[in-house]
Amino acid sequence: MRRAEVAEPEPTRLRAAGPGSYLLEGRLVFGTAARLLAEGEAAFAGERGVVVDLSGVTRADSAGLALLLEWSLTARSAGREIRYRNLPAEITALATLAEVRTLLE
Repeated sequence: MRRAEVAEPEPTRLRAAGPGSYLLEGRLVFGTAARLLAEGEAAFAGERGVVVDLSGVTRADSAGLALLLEWSLTARSAGREIRYRNLPAEITALATLAEVRTLLE
């Protein structure tokens, strides 16, 4: 009996879109958050201001919210500004429910 083939989820990546500008694409979930945390911290380290566009995010959960909050806190402690554009509805809803929405602005 042949196993049904399961399609791999789309790749998740953070890519530079210009000086201080990044595009996040794919799934912003528990399985990708730890890797993205390290990638983001390395990418943002030399920047004074960072804009992350999340229009390419296809799925997000509470781990994705935690990732964005951690990037925000790390940026603030380093004297860096970080802004998010096109937040997914899941992130906005979770941030509102947890009363942390202002931390993403």
